[in-house]
Amino acid sequence: MEYVYAAMLLHAAEKDIDEKSVKAVLKGAGVDADDARVKALVASLAGVDIADAMTQAVAAPAAAAPAAAGGSDAPAPVEEEEEEEEEAGFDGLGSLFG
Repeated sequence: MEYVYAAMLLHAAEKDIDEKSVKAVLKGAGVDADDARVKALVASLAGVDIADAMTQAVAAPAAAAPAAAGGSDAPAPVEEEEEEEEEAGFDGLGSLFG
């Protein structure tokens, strides 16, 4: 998880998310960086709009909360389709965690 946190920290600081930067953040946090995991993280984030991905990740649980509070046992099919589409955008990130 610290690898993802390093990428998020670099994004928040508006720095490039490259292998050198990720390793520097991890080293600063006292983590021995695994070169293969760093390379996989950087490769999986290539072409990803991190701000958009974070917005979707935060919005998804917030959108699901009212549906769960409604007391309905059967989720609406439309919501399930939307969740599947959102999850598809994170396939590259999910592959980092096996």
